[in-house]
Amino acid sequence: MMRLGCIGDDFTGSSDLANTLAKGGMRVVQYTGIPDAPAAPDVEAGVVALKSRSIPPAEAVRQSLAALDWLRAQGCEQIFFKYCSTFDSTPEGNIGPVADALAEALDAHQVIVCPAFPGAGRSVYQGHLFVRDRLLNQSGMENHPLTPMRDADLRRWLAPQTRHSVGHVAAPDVFDGPDAIARALAAQDRAGHRLIVVDAIRDTDLLAIGRAARDLPLITGGSGVALGLPANFGCTPAPVPWRGQGGKGVVLSGSCSVATRAQVAHHAASQPAREVVAGDVIEGRLTPEDIADWLLAQDGLPLAYSSADPAEVAAVQDHYGREASAAALEGFFAQVARLVVAGGATRLITAGGETSGAVVEGLGLSRLEIGPEIDPGVPALRARGDLVVALKSGNFGAEDFFAKADRLLSGAS
Repeated sequence: MMRLGCIGDDFTGSSDLANTLAKGGMRVVQYTGIPDAPAAPDVEAGVVALKSRSIPPAEAVRQSLAALDWLRAQGCEQIFFKYCSTFDSTPEGNIGPVADALAEALDAHQVIVCPAFPGAGRSVYQGHLFVRDRLLNQSGMENHPLTPMRDADLRRWLAPQTRHSVGHVAAPDVFDGPDAIARALAAQDRAGHRLIVVDAIRDTDLLAIGRAARDLPLITGGSGVALGLPANFGCTPAPVPWRGQGGKGVVLSGSCSVATRAQVAHHAASQPAREVVAGDVIEGRLTPEDIADWLLAQDGLPLAYSSADPAEVAAVQDHYGREASAAALEGFFAQVARLVVAGGATRLITAGGETSGAVVEGLGLSRLEIGPEIDPGVPALRARGDLVVALKSGNFGAEDFFAKADRLLSGAS
């Protein structure tokens, strides 16, 4: 029976969370959208992946509550709302509105807010989110095309998004372990705070937070805080089984993050790579058929990418509109994915949350089996008997991620 129910606000982050839980020994399945049938009886943790990060807040709330209803019907004892470890949101949402709605539905108090993921360089200290040695708003995330992060103070950034007061459990309490964290959460609750930012700079901190959250009906955060949850359900870490997939691999990249642009440059130095220019897509000079035919004709591991530096992205948005340009590229990559898979591609690697979500929806992938980890936060995924995928958040992965992912997906390493 499903015991832990998870709601993710994008597809890459949901696979990141599923990876964390699977490594902790739970039997995990990731669902694309809200299933229309009950889960299999052996599923211990279900991750409902939504594409709700950048949609209007009211619609994000509606979808999240519908996911909650399905998860509760499966018997879940605890709910985890997963968002990005860079807290991707705007002053309007969607993290705060969704957290509020879930808290109300579950009558949840002492709601942990912790996007920390030390393995990927994200830490929370004194209520501020760091990306390695930089404050969030100095890390490149301030240039994100959809959710620019201009303040690293999570309490201040969350405040206009929520109806509730935002509290804080500081590092000294976290360092003192689960009991101290539980006492600090209770004290913040008594002080009138419902959403509570919790510091974490090490995996040991996340394990302690997980133990402290054992009896809480709702937890929110990045996948890191889920490190301590499997043990609460009596699970122990175990190897994640995997069967490689032969055939042809293809990479599609729509992320404009610093990390992905470096990965694109590294890969293009030795493998076929072709840029997808947003203006050419929007004005019809480049079609999905053009790119799909090119990808299928290449040897090696070909890459099609629209990743560009912030100035280029801003110019496109100014000229065509932010929503129109984003929708055009997402639809383009979704159609490319359909065409290359129809043409025989069996391994598909995507970079960027919005791009990955569009591709998964475009291919109609409703259920993803979790495989081993490629890089921190990014697992191999089996979509069906003849197709495996890797869905990478923009800022995740080593410089050689694309080649590394294809090796693991193929079973070569």
